[in-house]
Amino acid sequence: MKVLLHVCCGPCTIYPLTALQQEGCKVTGFFFNPNIHPFQEFKRRLSTLEQFSAASNLTLIVEKEYGLRDFIRKVAFHEEERCQLCYLLRLEKTASLAKTLGFDAFTTTLLYSKYQRHSVLTEICQNLSLAHGVDFLYRDFRTGWQFGIDRSIDLNMYRQPYCGCLYSEQERYDKSLRKKKS
Repeated sequence: MKVLLHVCCGPCTIYPLTALQQEGCKVTGFFFNPNIHPFQEFKRRLSTLEQFSAASNLTLIVEKEYGLRDFIRKVAFHEEERCQLCYLLRLEKTASLAKTLGFDAFTTTLLYSKYQRHSVLTEICQNLSLAHGVDFLYRDFRTGWQFGIDRSIDLNMYRQPYCGCLYSEQERYDKSLRKKKS
């Protein structure tokens, strides 16, 4: 099975790639993350992913355009729904590309993170699968959480301290916002 794997960063790619390859899937990574802020963070995550990709023979399709303005336009004044809007923005392009390039299915490394909204991601992907006529390959990659962490540390990879968006960066420093989110 040919699978297009939306990838958010190098460390989060480790376990999903390993699991899919063990299943016999031919995996191509797709880096499309206009939510990442600031630009230096975007470049650092992409660089880490490209190094991992080269070392693991992962074919990678990269959207190098820094699309922060598009992301901000989508979520401005809708901050409470920003995660869902961000997922939709990134995964809509992934599903569309999977269909256009003739992949059998698509999935995402976002399903690896314990910090993402798993059920929301799954529902969005299922809807995009129907809309684009390409299968969504669901896997609960969270089962490999510690494996990915340990391996990324062994590989001395850059491990980011927040999801990537401007809002999550603010939340990691502003204790009053963290309290509101809980």
